Amino acid sequence: MKRLLDMRDATKELNILRALDHYKSPFEVVGTYRLIDDGLRPEATVIIKTADMEMHEASTGVGPVDALANVLNKSLSSIFPVIQGVKLVDFSSRIHDAKMGAAAQVEVSIVFTNGTEIWNVTAISPNINMASFIALLDGFEYAILSREDRDTP
Repeated sequence: MKRLLDMRDATKELNILRALDHYKSPFEVVGTYRLIDDGLRPEATVIIKTADMEMHEASTGVGPVDALANVLNKSLSSIFPVIQGVKLVDFSSRIHDAKMGAAAQVEVSIVFTNGTEIWNVTAISPNINMASFIALLDGFEYAILSREDRDTP
């Protein structure tokens, strides 16, 4: 059977890369995100640091995950232009051990594309916003690393 798409498991690839002694992420988050969600227009803020700069940005969205995605896109695209072409095409979540109720672990899965490639990331946390934030970070990091690999002779 012909495959219609080739989706990369970015979480697996990043976990393997991070196990290497020489791996260094292209950016880091200072602290964590801040999220104000009034139920109407959530706002997220984040501080991103690279080797030579630090960006403090804020952005809104139609929901908390959209606000987190928008603030990361805004701050990272100013440093890494490749992010401008990255889109989120699917978001899903599922609860692990539903007997735990609201304290259950939540697994978030996000599919990204740059228009030619597709990759998937997953993250787990008891907090759906934190799981989403970790998955978003991984998806954008993968986009940056993928572009760097193509740009290297």
